[in-house]
Amino acid sequence: MTTPRRNIELKARLRDLAAARATAEKLATEFVGVQWQIDTYFVCAQGRLKLREIDDRMAQLVAYERSDERTSKASDYYLVAVPQPALLKQALTAALGVRGVVRKRREIFLVENVRIHLDEVDGLGTFLEFEAVLGPHVDDRKGAQQVAELREAFGLRTEDLLACSYSDMCGW
Repeated sequence: MTTPRRNIELKARLRDLAAARATAEKLATEFVGVQWQIDTYFVCAQGRLKLREIDDRMAQLVAYERSDERTSKASDYYLVAVPQPALLKQALTAALGVRGVVRKRREIFLVENVRIHLDEVDGLGTFLEFEAVLGPHVDDRKGAQQVAELREAFGLRTEDLLACSYSDMCGW
């Protein structure tokens, strides 16, 4: 059986998207680009399950579990490439039901192994998310340290931090 991937995450509400973009541009080792994403969340008994459709690229099914805390937290996840997203969406909708849909514009920057997302989410506002991708050379402790350093560099206040996912904020 395949082990899930793991990252350390932190999500916050953004007060100033332009300032966050300037900070990301200054710190980034790479600018990945801008994506328009549609995340369809399905009803499931454990964790979260979503189908992510990105522009005209291949879609991904994402199953993940993480605690809902306003601090950096570990997330264990599986990514599955989906060559026929419309068909899979129909099947999952029929079998599980849809919780809701989140649409967002995402700017993606990298600082080594950490993804910085600047998100404009329909109906919710603007957000910043850090995802320190863990692996052989980066463990939970190192990932949490990287996220803490970025939190400081971006000047995030405790009251800006979010515990839950965008899907939870939608109130479905």
